[in-house]
Amino acid sequence: MNTICIDSFEKYLKEIEEVTVPRPYFRGQAKRVSDGFVLVPSLGRPDFKVPKRLSDLFDFECRVLDTFANHVIGHVNHIPRNDWEMLALAQHHGLPTRFMDWTTNPLVALYFACRNSISGSDSAVYVLTKPVKKYSDFLRYEENKHRDILPVGDSMTEKVLEEEEDPFGDYLEDGDAESVNVEEEKKEKPLSVVNALTKDEVQSPFDISEDIIYDPAHVSPRIRAQDGVLLACHHPLNPIDENDYIEYVIEHKKDNHKKICKQLEQYGVFDKQLFPDLDGMAKWLKYKEFENGL
Repeated sequence: MNTICIDSFEKYLKEIEEVTVPRPYFRGQAKRVSDGFVLVPSLGRPDFKVPKRLSDLFDFECRVLDTFANHVIGHVNHIPRNDWEMLALAQHHGLPTRFMDWTTNPLVALYFACRNSISGSDSAVYVLTKPVKKYSDFLRYEENKHRDILPVGDSMTEKVLEEEEDPFGDYLEDGDAESVNVEEEKKEKPLSVVNALTKDEVQSPFDISEDIIYDPAHVSPRIRAQDGVLLACHHPLNPIDENDYIEYVIEHKKDNHKKICKQLEQYGVFDKQLFPDLDGMAKWLKYKEFENGL
């Protein structure tokens, strides 16, 4: 695991600029992985009693989600269309799931690392460096496929060029037994989406064969305000491998966390903005008037 120590807001900005991952995802935590806050979805936390075998866990998760879904009608304006949306709604309301909260905004991650930091302890921001497919890429590919539009290649797609060769060689014999020289043609194949997800792989978050990034819709204004995404974990009981992320340790010395929070507020990253409701406003007012006395 690559660990980088951060002693100021400016140092964090400088280090984040060096991230070369095409699609970086960030997660801020009040405690480090080494302090017991391992990168695992809430379903995999040791204090929860869940089946350890994947097959049994699948049945358990489906049963729990079915029970949750039976109580959704009457409580929400938008009824989830599939298991992805239903599980995201359950996650939002505190049910342990195989989803992990991440963000595409490094300042939001820094906020979560510093705002609720524990006195005398370091906090951390984690950057996922392992390439992860996106659920939205599958939807876009399926839509374009039906419209006969090929997706543009990016970090998750590749353009594969293949050459077709005449199986009979350079010469063909016609009916008069004359040899005709046939010029070999090189043809360009259509875009092949090498890393495209199949329909079976994304039918349900319980069917995935690898980790997938899901961008939830219609769940909460908070997720939009926080640029939030969910990492659907294929093995939800296992922590993310330490080789798949970078750790930025936010050191607690010299009131570092409080200083960073003040600077984040100047950048528009504070409670009232990230939690656009009365709870967020009250949390921000408490911070301003009771904790800092500004």
